[in-house]
Amino acid sequence: MTRIAYVNGAYLRTGEAGVSIEDRGFQFADGVYEVCEIRHGYIVDLTRHLDRLDRSLSEIRLAPPMSRKALVGIIRQVIRRNHVRNGLFYMQVTRGAARRDHVFPAAHTLPTLVVTAKRTDAALIARKNTDGIRAITVPENRWDRVDIKTVGLLSNVLARQDAKEAGAQEAIYVDTDGKVTEGAATNVWIVDRHGALRTRPADHGILRGITRTTLQDVATKIGLEIEERAFTVEDMLAAREVFITAATSIGFPVVAVDGHTIANGHPGSTAQKIREAFFDVAEKTLI
Repeated sequence: MTRIAYVNGAYLRTGEAGVSIEDRGFQFADGVYEVCEIRHGYIVDLTRHLDRLDRSLSEIRLAPPMSRKALVGIIRQVIRRNHVRNGLFYMQVTRGAARRDHVFPAAHTLPTLVVTAKRTDAALIARKNTDGIRAITVPENRWDRVDIKTVGLLSNVLARQDAKEAGAQEAIYVDTDGKVTEGAATNVWIVDRHGALRTRPADHGILRGITRTTLQDVATKIGLEIEERAFTVEDMLAAREVFITAATSIGFPVVAVDGHTIANGHPGSTAQKIREAFFDVAEKTLI
Protein backbone atom coordinates (compact mmCIF):
# COMPACT_ATOMS: atom_id res chain seq x y z
CA MET A 1 0.00 0.00 0.00
CA THR A 2 1.27 3.46 -0.88
CA ARG A 3 1.84 5.61 2.18
CA ILE A 4 0.62 9.21 2.25
CA ALA A 5 2.37 12.13 3.98
CA TYR A 6 1.25 15.67 4.70
CA VAL A 7 3.88 18.24 3.72
CA ASN A 8 3.20 21.98 3.91
CA GLY A 9 -0.43 21.95 2.81
CA ALA A 10 -0.45 18.91 0.52
CA TYR A 11 -1.14 15.19 0.93
CA LEU A 12 1.46 13.35 -1.14
CA ARG A 13 2.76 9.86 -1.73
CA THR A 14 5.80 9.47 0.47
CA GLY A 15 7.97 8.67 -2.55
CA GLU A 16 7.02 12.01 -4.07
CA ALA A 17 7.08 14.11 -0.88
CA GLY A 18 10.00 16.36 -0.03
CA VAL A 19 11.19 19.60 1.52
CA SER A 20 13.69 22.22 0.40
CA ILE A 21 17.40 21.46 0.60
CA GLU A 22 17.62 24.74 2.53
CA ASP A 23 15.10 23.65 5.14
CA ARG A 24 16.55 24.50 8.54
CA GLY A 25 15.61 21.12 9.92
CA PHE A 26 17.93 19.56 7.34
CA GLN A 27 20.66 22.21 7.64
CA PHE A 28 20.70 22.84 11.42
CA ALA A 29 18.32 20.34 13.10
CA ASP A 30 16.33 23.53 13.81
CA GLY A 31 13.04 21.88 14.58
CA VAL A 32 11.03 19.70 16.95
CA TYR A 33 8.89 16.61 16.64
CA GLU A 34 6.38 14.30 18.30
CA VAL A 35 5.57 10.60 17.98
CA CYS A 36 2.19 9.34 19.16
CA GLU A 37 0.74 5.84 19.41
CA ILE A 38 -2.39 4.74 17.55
CA ARG A 39 -4.16 1.79 19.13
CA HIS A 40 -7.45 0.12 18.18
CA GLY A 41 -8.41 3.14 16.09
CA TYR A 42 -7.67 5.71 18.79
CA ILE A 43 -4.85 8.23 19.15
CA VAL A 44 -3.30 7.73 22.59
CA ASP A 45 -2.63 10.75 24.83
CA LEU A 46 -2.99 13.25 21.99
CA THR A 47 -3.57 16.26 24.26
CA ARG A 48 -0.39 15.67 26.23
CA HIS A 49 1.63 15.17 23.04
CA LEU A 50 0.33 18.43 21.56
CA ASP A 51 0.96 20.24 24.85
CA ARG A 52 4.57 19.03 24.75
CA LEU A 53 4.86 20.08 21.11
CA ASP A 54 3.73 23.58 22.09
CA ARG A 55 6.32 23.63 24.88
CA SER A 56 9.12 22.49 22.56
CA LEU A 57 8.16 25.14 19.99
CA SER A 58 8.12 27.80 22.70
CA GLU A 59 11.55 26.75 23.97
CA ILE A 60 13.09 27.19 20.52
CA ARG A 61 11.11 30.41 19.94
CA LEU A 62 9.03 29.12 17.04
CA ALA A 63 5.31 29.84 16.70
CA PRO A 64 2.94 26.90 16.07
CA PRO A 65 2.39 26.37 12.33
CA MET A 66 -1.40 26.53 12.71
CA SER A 67 -4.20 26.23 15.26
CA ARG A 68 -4.45 23.04 17.30
CA LYS A 69 -7.84 22.26 15.76
CA ALA A 70 -6.39 22.46 12.25
CA LEU A 71 -3.39 20.33 13.23
CA VAL A 72 -5.61 17.64 14.72
CA GLY A 73 -7.62 17.60 11.51
CA ILE A 74 -4.45 16.98 9.47
CA ILE A 75 -3.29 14.25 11.86
CA ARG A 76 -6.62 12.46 11.52
CA GLN A 77 -6.52 12.75 7.73
CA VAL A 78 -3.00 11.29 7.52
CA ILE A 79 -3.94 8.37 9.76
CA ARG A 80 -7.11 7.66 7.79
CA ARG A 81 -5.41 7.93 4.40
CA ASN A 82 -2.82 5.40 5.56
CA HIS A 83 -5.48 3.08 7.05
CA VAL A 84 -3.63 2.81 10.35
CA ARG A 85 -5.54 1.40 13.31
CA ASN A 86 -2.50 0.20 15.27
CA GLY A 87 0.74 2.06 14.80
CA LEU A 88 2.04 5.58 15.22
CA PHE A 89 2.05 9.01 13.67
CA TYR A 90 5.06 11.29 13.44
CA MET A 91 4.97 15.07 13.07
CA GLN A 92 7.86 17.47 12.65
CA VAL A 93 7.93 21.26 12.66
CA THR A 94 11.01 23.18 11.53
CA ARG A 95 11.82 26.87 11.18
CA GLY A 96 11.31 26.56 7.45
CA ALA A 97 13.43 27.06 4.35
CA ALA A 98 15.74 30.07 4.01
CA ARG A 99 19.21 30.96 2.78
CA ARG A 100 21.71 29.27 5.08
CA ASP A 101 22.57 31.47 8.05
CA HIS A 102 22.81 30.51 11.71
CA VAL A 103 20.55 33.33 12.92
CA PHE A 104 16.78 33.03 12.58
CA PRO A 105 15.44 33.74 9.08
CA ALA A 106 13.13 36.64 8.29
CA ALA A 107 9.93 36.75 10.33
CA HIS A 108 7.77 36.00 7.27
CA THR A 109 9.49 32.62 6.70
CA LEU A 110 6.88 29.88 6.90
CA PRO A 111 7.57 26.87 9.13
CA THR A 112 7.74 23.40 7.60
CA LEU A 113 5.19 20.87 8.84
CA VAL A 114 5.41 17.16 8.01
CA VAL A 115 3.01 14.48 9.31
CA THR A 116 3.32 10.76 8.53
CA ALA A 117 1.73 7.59 9.88
CA LYS A 118 2.62 3.91 9.76
CA ARG A 119 1.63 0.57 11.18
CA THR A 120 3.75 -1.13 13.82
CA ASP A 121 4.65 -4.82 14.09
CA ALA A 122 2.31 -6.18 16.78
CA ALA A 123 4.06 -9.55 16.81
CA LEU A 124 7.45 -7.93 17.45
CA ILE A 125 6.05 -5.81 20.29
CA ALA A 126 4.42 -8.87 21.86
CA ARG A 127 7.69 -10.82 21.60
CA LYS A 128 9.64 -8.04 23.33
CA ASN A 129 7.08 -7.97 26.14
CA THR A 130 7.25 -11.75 26.53
CA ASP A 131 11.00 -12.24 26.19
CA GLY A 132 12.34 -8.86 27.32
CA ILE A 133 15.08 -6.84 25.68
CA ARG A 134 18.76 -6.23 26.30
CA ALA A 135 20.43 -2.87 26.85
CA ILE A 136 23.89 -1.37 27.11
CA THR A 137 25.07 1.72 28.97
CA VAL A 138 26.78 4.65 27.24
CA PRO A 139 28.25 7.90 28.60
CA GLU A 140 25.88 10.88 28.60
CA ASN A 141 27.22 13.15 25.85
CA ARG A 142 24.16 15.09 24.70
CA TRP A 143 23.47 18.81 24.99
CA ASP A 144 21.94 20.07 28.22
CA ARG A 145 18.43 20.70 26.84
CA VAL A 146 17.25 17.16 26.14
CA ASP A 147 13.94 18.20 27.72
CA ILE A 148 13.16 19.80 24.33
CA LYS A 149 12.05 17.19 21.80
CA THR A 150 14.34 18.45 19.06
CA VAL A 151 15.20 16.65 15.83
CA GLY A 152 18.92 16.90 16.74
CA LEU A 153 19.36 13.19 17.56
CA LEU A 154 22.83 12.27 16.29
CA SER A 155 24.04 11.14 19.72
CA ASN A 156 20.94 8.96 20.08
CA VAL A 157 21.50 7.45 16.63
CA LEU A 158 25.09 6.53 17.47
CA ALA A 159 24.04 5.12 20.86
CA ARG A 160 21.34 2.94 19.27
CA GLN A 161 23.84 1.71 16.69
CA ASP A 162 26.27 0.79 19.48
CA ALA A 163 23.45 -1.15 21.12
CA LYS A 164 22.63 -2.98 17.89
CA GLU A 165 26.26 -3.94 17.35
CA ALA A 166 26.37 -5.28 20.92
CA GLY A 167 23.30 -7.44 20.33
CA ALA A 168 21.04 -5.14 22.38
CA GLN A 169 17.92 -3.11 21.59
CA GLU A 170 18.43 0.02 23.71
CA ALA A 171 21.29 2.21 24.95
CA ILE A 172 20.96 3.77 28.40
CA TYR A 173 22.77 7.04 29.09
CA VAL A 174 24.76 7.42 32.30
CA ASP A 175 25.92 10.81 33.61
CA THR A 176 29.32 11.67 35.07
CA ASP A 177 28.09 10.77 38.57
CA GLY A 178 27.29 7.25 37.46
CA LYS A 179 23.52 7.85 37.52
CA VAL A 180 21.12 6.75 34.82
CA THR A 181 19.50 9.55 32.82
CA GLU A 182 17.34 7.87 30.15
CA GLY A 183 17.45 5.61 27.13
CA ALA A 184 18.38 6.72 23.63
CA ALA A 185 14.65 6.81 22.80
CA THR A 186 12.99 5.89 26.10
CA ASN A 187 12.60 6.69 29.79
CA VAL A 188 14.07 4.14 32.20
CA TRP A 189 12.40 2.68 35.31
CA ILE A 190 13.45 0.23 37.99
CA VAL A 191 11.77 -1.67 40.75
CA ASP A 192 14.57 -1.48 43.29
CA ARG A 193 15.66 -4.19 45.74
CA HIS A 194 13.19 -2.81 48.30
CA GLY A 195 10.27 -3.00 45.87
CA ALA A 196 10.03 0.74 45.14
CA LEU A 197 9.19 1.86 41.58
CA ARG A 198 11.71 4.54 40.66
CA THR A 199 12.51 6.85 37.76
CA ARG A 200 14.72 9.89 37.41
CA PRO A 201 13.06 13.29 38.05
CA ALA A 202 12.05 15.00 34.80
CA ASP A 203 14.50 17.89 34.93
CA HIS A 204 16.60 19.19 32.04
CA GLY A 205 18.56 15.91 32.14
CA ILE A 206 15.76 13.87 30.53
CA LEU A 207 12.75 14.26 28.27
CA ARG A 208 9.45 14.35 30.13
CA GLY A 209 7.98 11.36 28.33
CA ILE A 210 4.25 11.36 27.72
CA THR A 211 4.05 7.63 28.40
CA ARG A 212 6.10 8.31 31.52
CA THR A 213 3.52 10.87 32.66
CA THR A 214 0.52 8.65 31.94
CA LEU A 215 2.26 5.75 33.66
CA GLN A 216 2.13 7.80 36.85
CA ASP A 217 -1.66 7.93 36.48
CA VAL A 218 -1.69 4.18 35.84
CA ALA A 219 0.40 3.53 38.94
CA THR A 220 -2.04 5.51 41.07
CA LYS A 221 -4.96 3.49 39.70
CA ILE A 222 -3.38 0.11 40.40
CA GLY A 223 -1.93 1.10 43.76
CA LEU A 224 1.76 1.55 42.96
CA GLU A 225 3.83 4.34 44.47
CA ILE A 226 6.46 6.04 42.32
CA GLU A 227 9.66 7.63 43.59
CA GLU A 228 11.10 10.27 41.29
CA ARG A 229 14.64 9.70 42.49
CA ALA A 230 17.83 9.16 40.53
CA PHE A 231 19.51 5.76 40.60
CA THR A 232 22.94 4.48 39.69
CA VAL A 233 24.01 1.77 37.31
CA GLU A 234 24.68 -0.40 40.36
CA ASP A 235 21.10 0.19 41.56
CA MET A 236 19.84 -0.82 38.14
CA LEU A 237 21.88 -4.01 37.99
CA ALA A 238 20.64 -4.99 41.46
CA ALA A 239 16.99 -4.16 40.73
CA ARG A 240 14.08 -6.57 40.82
CA GLU A 241 12.92 -5.19 37.48
CA VAL A 242 14.12 -2.76 34.83
CA PHE A 243 11.83 -1.53 32.07
CA ILE A 244 11.62 1.28 29.54
CA THR A 245 8.76 3.43 28.27
CA ALA A 246 8.03 5.40 25.12
CA ALA A 247 5.03 6.00 22.85
CA THR A 248 5.17 2.48 21.41
CA SER A 249 7.26 0.88 24.18
CA ILE A 250 4.92 0.69 27.15
CA GLY A 251 6.82 -1.13 29.83
CA PHE A 252 9.27 -3.12 27.68
CA PRO A 253 11.10 -5.29 30.24
CA VAL A 254 14.90 -5.14 30.21
CA VAL A 255 16.32 -8.54 31.17
CA ALA A 256 20.04 -7.75 30.81
CA VAL A 257 22.24 -4.63 30.90
CA ASP A 258 25.85 -4.73 29.67
CA GLY A 259 25.63 -8.50 29.72
CA HIS A 260 24.53 -8.61 33.39
CA THR A 261 21.26 -10.45 33.98
CA ILE A 262 18.55 -8.45 35.77
CA ALA A 263 16.97 -10.45 38.63
CA ASN A 264 16.08 -13.91 37.26
CA GLY A 265 16.45 -12.86 33.63
CA HIS A 266 12.71 -12.86 32.92
CA PRO A 267 10.20 -9.99 32.54
CA GLY A 268 8.72 -8.89 35.87
CA SER A 269 5.16 -8.52 37.08
CA THR A 270 5.17 -4.74 37.65
CA ALA A 271 5.79 -3.90 33.99
CA GLN A 272 3.11 -6.40 32.99
CA LYS A 273 0.51 -4.87 35.33
CA ILE A 274 1.29 -1.42 33.94
CA ARG A 275 0.93 -2.58 30.34
CA GLU A 276 -2.37 -4.26 31.06
CA ALA A 277 -3.86 -1.14 32.67
CA PHE A 278 -2.28 1.52 30.44
CA PHE A 279 -4.78 1.79 27.57
CA ASP A 280 -7.75 2.01 29.92
CA VAL A 281 -6.18 4.99 31.75
CA ALA A 282 -4.67 6.87 28.80
CA GLU A 283 -6.61 9.53 26.91
CA LYS A 284 -8.15 8.10 23.73
CA THR A 285 -9.05 10.30 20.76
CA LEU A 286 -11.07 8.67 17.99
CA ILE A 287 -9.45 8.84 14.58
